Amino acid sequence: MKNVTITVDDGVLEWARVEAARRGSSVSRMVGEMLAEKMRQEDAYAHAMRSALRFESWGVSDGPYLRLSEVR
Repeated sequence: MKNVTITVDDGVLEWARVEAARRGSSVSRMVGEMLAEKMRQEDAYAHAMRSALRFESWGVSDGPYLRLSEVR
């Protein structure tokens, strides 16, 4: 693991200390877990986007669209 130095406002640091203590963790570990979760979310989003863009149509209609009255 690598160490990283970050700069945050005093209020943010106080919140982080309280939140980390509430979770029974350190600020460092909590920030690391938050970044890891953000990375997983971004990866999942990118995967879903790639899947959506690979979507292939089932074909085109060779006639007019159905009228709403014909569907019911």
